[in-house]
Amino acid sequence: MSRVAILFVLTASAVVVVAVTGCQATRAGYETAPYRVVSRDGPVELRAYPTLRLAETPMGGDDFMRLFRYISRENSAGQKIAMTTPVFLNADNQSERSMAFVLPETLTAPPAPKNERVTVREVTGGTFAVLRFRGARQTAEGAAFTQLNTWLSAHAVTPLDGPKFAYFDPPWTPGFLRRNEVMVRIPAPTNGAAALK
Repeated sequence: MSRVAILFVLTASAVVVVAVTGCQATRAGYETAPYRVVSRDGPVELRAYPTLRLAETPMGGDDFMRLFRYISRENSAGQKIAMTTPVFLNADNQSERSMAFVLPETLTAPPAPKNERVTVREVTGGTFAVLRFRGARQTAEGAAFTQLNTWLSAHAVTPLDGPKFAYFDPPWTPGFLRRNEVMVRIPAPTNGAAALK
């Protein structure tokens, strides 16, 4: 192998190592919405989630920044709220998609948003079928949802609502390193194994 080729391989390897380490450190720096894995079947996990508190806003315009300003003191208490993962995109209704931040578990009384387009609400816990995928949101969502739907059909599971997409990494993270998930609420297994504690 020529000296130039060796140099190229070493440089490329270094870039990948730095990117992986950086993404892991960034992701690991935030509290993540809690869940319990009930079972796994191939690429799909069945998870039990507790009730979550969300700060939510309609998709479009500066949706992310509306939520970010809310946790950055644009709220009735002027309180700084810790960033968490994932950022949820709710696709129950394609014409009214929303984006949401999960609020920290320790925040028992979230302050009211100052922006009328931001709301704070609770999402009831339950059982979700979840598929992890990589890639950019715009190009990977559809294929991931199709794959999850195929699994649901094969197991005769009827979802209780539309899909939610969960994104764990900042947008500058290379697509092949991203942790993304698509999830749908499903009935709890009849054996009670997925019951929340």
